[in-house]
Amino acid sequence: MVAPILQRLDARDRALYLRLVVEPAESRVLRLWIAATHLGGACATVLAILVPLLVGAATGTGLLISAALACAAATVVSHLFVQVVKRSVGRPRPSRACLHGADVVRVALVEEPDRFSFPSGHACAAMTVAASYAVLAPSLAIPLLVLASLVGLSRVRLGVHYLGDVLAGQLIAIATAAIVHAWPGI
Repeated sequence: MVAPILQRLDARDRALYLRLVVEPAESRVLRLWIAATHLGGACATVLAILVPLLVGAATGTGLLISAALACAAATVVSHLFVQVVKRSVGRPRPSRACLHGADVVRVALVEEPDRFSFPSGHACAAMTVAASYAVLAPSLAIPLLVLASLVGLSRVRLGVHYLGDVLAGQLIAIATAAIVHAWPGI
């Protein structure tokens, strides 16, 4: 019973992927998606933690320091969880998978950090940062969550993830941020 359901979900995920991926000829659009995808990378994630931490330390703003530390904790936990799941599931990235029914071969339009697709680490990182800061700064919640969602969508548009990978990464991020912020003393 479970296998047919998973096969249908996988088939739908692949069909959505084929509709969403950017054509390489769309250079202006491609550059925007590449810029968005880098916001979920390691450098942007570390900066999103360090800058508020340093500003908070320089200004003596305890709330900013607490927010940055909670974000760091959630990011570490979510990243570790994503890496364990990636290696346990072992779903190949779209560029490495045989996409049945595809009339053209799709290639990744940015460098793939590893060979595993599920779940998306970039989508998870961006959503972890957004959810962590949104909890403590509700006025920033909508712009942060929209930006994190765009990072996730960029991973599909650039051909490195299926939409299901992105959604799973974002769910891991939200759950991790919620748990870390609910933890006493954080």
